[in-house]
Amino acid sequence: MNYRHVAIRVLQTVPVLFGVSVVVFIIIHSAPGDPVVNLLGIQATEENVAQLREAYGLNEPLYVQYLHWISGVLQGDLGQSITRERSVSALILSRLPATLFLAVASMVVATVIAIPAGVVSAVRKGSVSDHTVTVGALTGISVPNFWLGLILILVFARTFELLPPGNYVSPAANPVESLKHVLLPAITVGTAYAALLARQTRSSMLDNINREYVKMAKSKGLSSRKVFVRHALKQALLPVITVAGLQFGYLLSATVVVEQIFAWPGMGRLIWSAVRQQDYPTVQGTVLVIAALFVFINLLVDMAYAYLDPRVSVS
Repeated sequence: MNYRHVAIRVLQTVPVLFGVSVVVFIIIHSAPGDPVVNLLGIQATEENVAQLREAYGLNEPLYVQYLHWISGVLQGDLGQSITRERSVSALILSRLPATLFLAVASMVVATVIAIPAGVVSAVRKGSVSDHTVTVGALTGISVPNFWLGLILILVFARTFELLPPGNYVSPAANPVESLKHVLLPAITVGTAYAALLARQTRSSMLDNINREYVKMAKSKGLSSRKVFVRHALKQALLPVITVAGLQFGYLLSATVVVEQIFAWPGMGRLIWSAVRQQDYPTVQGTVLVIAALFVFINLLVDMAYAYLDPRVSVS
C-alpha cells in the first residue's frame, strides 16, 4: 500500500470539508426567519429575544460567528443545539448508529439484488432475462421512495401484519427484532440503488466478456461458469465497487423522506427537524459529519480499488 498516496488523499479532504463548512454556514444563516423567535414564540419580548441571541452569539457579525464555530469544531466541539438543550455531538452520536444500520442494510439489499441480476442480464444479452432486468432497473429508478415505502407498509405491516412498520431497534439489544424493523425501510431505500448497481454490473460485464483474457480462458477448455465467475466477474466488479462506495456515501444523507415514513431516528430525520426549527449548530454539525463520512468512504473505495487491481497506479 502506498502510504504517501493515502496521506495526500487525507490532506485533500481538508479544503473539501472547509468548503462544505463555509457553504452550509452561509446557506443556513441566510434562510429567512429567526431561530430565537421560533424558540421563544411570537409573544416573546424584544428584551428576551436580545438576551437569548447574545447567549448563543447570534448578535455578532456572521464572520465572527463562523470563526467561533469552526474553532470549536477543530477542538472537537460541534456546538450546542439551540432547540434541544444538548450538544450537537451528543445528538449525532445518538442518531448515527440508526443511520449506519439502515445504510448497511440497504446496501446489502441492493447488492444481493443487483449483482446477480446484472450478471444474468449481461451473460444472456438480448434474452427475456435481459429485458426483464432492464425493465426492473428502470422501474426501480423511477418509483419514488416515499410511494414504495407507503405501499410496503400497507401490504406487509397493515394488511398481512408480517413485519413492523419501521421504528429502530438496536441490533445489540435484539438482533432478530432489529432485522424485522429494518427490512421494510432497507428494501425501500435499497431498491433504487439496486437498479443503479444492476445497470453498472451489466455494463461492466459486457465490457469484460469480450476481452482477450476471457477468450483465452475459454480456449483452455474452462467451463462458461468458471470463465464468467473467476475471470470476467472479478474484473467487472471493480467499477461496481466504486459506484457502490459512492452510493453508500449518499445513503447516509439521502434517507430523509424514508426516515420520516418509517419513524426511523436517523441523521436524516435530525437534519429535517433542525432545518425546520432553524437550529443552526445542529444543521452545520450534522452536514459536516456526513460530508466527512462521505469523504472517508471515498478514500476507502480508492484504496480498495488499488488493492484489488494492482494495475491501477496510486502514485
